[in-house]
Amino acid sequence: MLPAEIVSQVRRIQLTTGRQVADVLAGAYVSVFKGRGVEFDEVRPYVPGDDVRTIDWNVTARVGEPYVKRYVEERQLTVMLLVDMSASLDFGSAHRSKREAAVELSALLAFSAIYNDDKVGLLLFHDGVDEFIPPRKGQKHALRVVREVLARGREETPEARGRRQALSLARLPRRVAARFSQLLTRTGPGSRRATDIAAALEFCRRVLPRRAILFLVSDFIDEDYLDVLSNANRKHDVVAVRVADPRESAIASGGLVTLEDAETGARRLVDTGSPAFRDAVRAESEQRADALAGALSRVGVDLVTVDAAQSVVDPLLRFFRMREKRNRR
Repeated sequence: MLPAEIVSQVRRIQLTTGRQVADVLAGAYVSVFKGRGVEFDEVRPYVPGDDVRTIDWNVTARVGEPYVKRYVEERQLTVMLLVDMSASLDFGSAHRSKREAAVELSALLAFSAIYNDDKVGLLLFHDGVDEFIPPRKGQKHALRVVREVLARGREETPEARGRRQALSLARLPRRVAARFSQLLTRTGPGSRRATDIAAALEFCRRVLPRRAILFLVSDFIDEDYLDVLSNANRKHDVVAVRVADPRESAIASGGLVTLEDAETGARRLVDTGSPAFRDAVRAESEQRADALAGALSRVGVDLVTVDAAQSVVDPLLRFFRMREKRNRR
């Protein structure tokens, strides 16, 4: 049974993001993400004005009068949310953490997909594949996706984690499950949650049989994943969503402070009152962000940057408008 707190949060997110999707995002989403082309629908009698190139000559010869093929746009898409659950997402300096911003963003994308009758699936990861929910349609399924993102941020016992991961494998075809069981997270009690973006992308690239839109939601504190990202983008449409916090680039002056790396546990005593230290932090943060943007641009992956202290709707809208403008060229 779900804790009352999770149920309450799911309801609140459904109400908030549902209104935002209906009022703001739905039109932008559908104008950007198109289907794979056209598919055959039916044959019908020829009427003056029809393109003669659409005449079905086999049917015409059989019935003795001209018939044409009718096609419709193949609109339905598959949207996969790849959401980072590593410990660095727990950080937050304003009214919410990076993880909470990632949850709201995931809800917006899930409800946008469902609103337009697309399928949506979920992959949660940190140092391996933590949870996989195959893509499906329907509001009930979208709510389950939101619920899982919320619930996975909470601490689990090793027994509960093992049961959940066994269920994730059971949802996969047998050969796929056997092939990827080693990618499941084996986190023990009290251990850190590091990041392995490459494992999540490789899992998706091989498990999803058809082209999908992959929203990779992370703070991208990881290395050695660009080759896998590039390969995944050849098969799918990968969109990188970087979740950041303003305090990661602008530390306030507070004297001597002990900082701890959320993923490695390493500690360091720093003097936040030093202008040189604060300038170094800002420069390193900007360099890391610029390096990420440049690397993603070189492999043809779009980047959306979300500030955990600000609205997550505005960056998505800017991305949709940018994509729509680019598609018109």
